[in-house]
Amino acid sequence: MKVYIGKYKNFIGPFQIAEFLCFWAKREKDEYGYEHTADWVHNFGEWLSGGEKEDSWLMKLCLWIENKRKRKIKVKIHDYDLWSMDHTLAYIILPMLKKVKENKQGIPFTDDEDVPEELRSTSAPSKENDYDTDDNFERRWEYILDEIIFAFECELDDSWEDAFSSGKHDTKWIPVDINGNEVPEEEAKLYQMCKGENDTYTCDYEGMKVVHERIHNGFKLFGKYYQSFWT
Repeated sequence: MKVYIGKYKNFIGPFQIAEFLCFWAKREKDEYGYEHTADWVHNFGEWLSGGEKEDSWLMKLCLWIENKRKRKIKVKIHDYDLWSMDHTLAYIILPMLKKVKENKQGIPFTDDEDVPEELRSTSAPSKENDYDTDDNFERRWEYILDEIIFAFECELDDSWEDAFSSGKHDTKWIPVDINGNEVPEEEAKLYQMCKGENDTYTCDYEGMKVVHERIHNGFKLFGKYYQSFWT
């Protein structure tokens, strides 16, 4: 697999051109302390665009150029990428998920049913206004992200299963007839696999099942909130 995805294209229009031409102009601060382009530079850009109608020849030219510009995206899939495709995709998805958690540019709405009781909106203090988010709003998304990341980590590294087993296998094959009765080897029709005298292998299948269910749920959450990764 070879993937190249270039940066998003930045629109270059009359306002951007005005800022470029007036590069020496000092930026101003609004009442909240945020910097912005000087008003006269903005007005210059508005004049270049054609005012409220934004129909100047320069604006039309900028829009025409923008239509011709395309984001560079090249994806080549090899046949071997399809072997264990779920595993292949995890190499790409997992680091992106971790980056999302690190940057956290936005937090989507989530359902209470997807998180433990203590993280649900019903467990948070009452909101002052209906349009406010509750105190568990961000924590719910962090929990869901962690569960999704856990699922993809386990997809790439199944060594977690080792914690649920111990000992060594000792297998012996017993010659049997068609009814399952032990017989001399020369009369055997089948062989029955049994534990040998030195077999010490044990496995906590119930504990392993709990983790498998958590992994399965993590993938379900990924599918459910897939469109929330636009931020």
